[in-house]
Amino acid sequence: MSEIRTILEQHLQSIFDNDTDAYHASTVPELTLYEWYVTPHRIDGLPFHDFMMTEAARDDTAGLALDPSPEGGRPEDKARIRFDLANYHEQRYSDTAICSYTLMVSKGTSHGVSVQSHNESRVLVRLEGTWKVVHVHKSPSWQAPFQAPDAWIP
Repeated sequence: MSEIRTILEQHLQSIFDNDTDAYHASTVPELTLYEWYVTPHRIDGLPFHDFMMTEAARDDTAGLALDPSPEGGRPEDKARIRFDLANYHEQRYSDTAICSYTLMVSKGTSHGVSVQSHNESRVLVRLEGTWKVVHVHKSPSWQAPFQAPDAWIP
C-alpha cells in the first residue's frame, strides 16, 4: 500500500471514528468540499464537519451525522461501520496527490448489513513534510440525470 493511501485511510478512519483531533491533523483549515448529498454548494472550512462529527459521536444518534434517526429519536443500536475503497486510483505530482475511488460504507445493525457507496476524489498536498487533505469532491455512484428535476431551484 502506498504512503498516500495509508494517510488517506487514516484520514477517513478519523471521520468514521468522529475523532476531530485526528481529522484536524490530516486536513488543512481552509478545506473545500462538494458533498452532493448535503448541499449543492461548496462547503468551506472545518467547522461544518466539526459539528457533524461531534453530533455523530453522541450516544443518541444513529451513527453518522446524516443517517436518519427512528421516529422515537433514539436509535435502537448504533451501527458498526467499515469502509472500503473500490477502484482506487492515485495520481502523484511532486507534493500533490489526487486519490479517486468509490467509497463503500458497510453498516451492521440488529436489522442486518447495508452498503452505501458514492464516488470521491480527495486532493492531498505535502505541507512542511506532512500530507494534508485540501479538497474533497463527492458524486453519486449511480447514473444521475443530466438535467435537474423540475422542482430544483438554484
